[in-house]
Amino acid sequence: MEWLPKDWTPKFIAVDIDGTITDEKKQLNTRALDALKRLEENGIPVVLATGNVRAITYGLWRFLKLSGPICCENGGVLWHPSFDKPLLQADGNEAKEAAEWLSTVMDIDPAGIESNQWRESEWCLNPNEDLEAIRMHLAESEWSHLTALRTGFAIHLMEPHLSKGNGLEILMKHMGWSADDMLCVGDAPNDLSMFETARWSVAVKGAFDSVSQAADVRSPHMHGDTFEPLVDAILNSRKKP
Repeated sequence: MEWLPKDWTPKFIAVDIDGTITDEKKQLNTRALDALKRLEENGIPVVLATGNVRAITYGLWRFLKLSGPICCENGGVLWHPSFDKPLLQADGNEAKEAAEWLSTVMDIDPAGIESNQWRESEWCLNPNEDLEAIRMHLAESEWSHLTALRTGFAIHLMEPHLSKGNGLEILMKHMGWSADDMLCVGDAPNDLSMFETARWSVAVKGAFDSVSQAADVRSPHMHGDTFEPLVDAILNSRKKP
């Protein structure tokens, strides 16, 4: 199969974490991690673009010795070592208050998922909550402006301007990069804005149907197994005259 468009090689890649370099149980694919390290060793920065929190994302960034920035909480928290401090694009208190209010009008756990203890710009409910009911109640409340978005691992309550695509655009300005040079890889609806921003997009096998349909390439390999052949194609493309 053709992983890349003809006569084009990305100068950096943006990669989702949960469901993309992990499986459905959130276990990391070690071969995917090795492939990402090969990109860095060959001068292609890797950007982690995730709905996960900064603490978790930074840990993975550090242990992989990546050079690209990180885009956390769906663009709500942005960071690179060259920044004086993390860039926060929203205050998560409103989303938390909305979750607490929702628990008074429907049967949900307002504490949500475990990583909420580190959330800075949004709030995440358990993934099995009734999304349509959540959206219906929010639409009739003072939090009607908030977005409720389901990924495979949570329902994200967030301000409408937050997205991976928006976060990556801000990071690219800081880094002096162009979206025409970006390849991205993902699996869930919160990756769609990233797909729209990047020059080229890859959906892993096991992705949401809407994400697979939106991607330029649909990988035949499940989750993290996508990365070995994809990285091979990227590095081989650079060798062509």
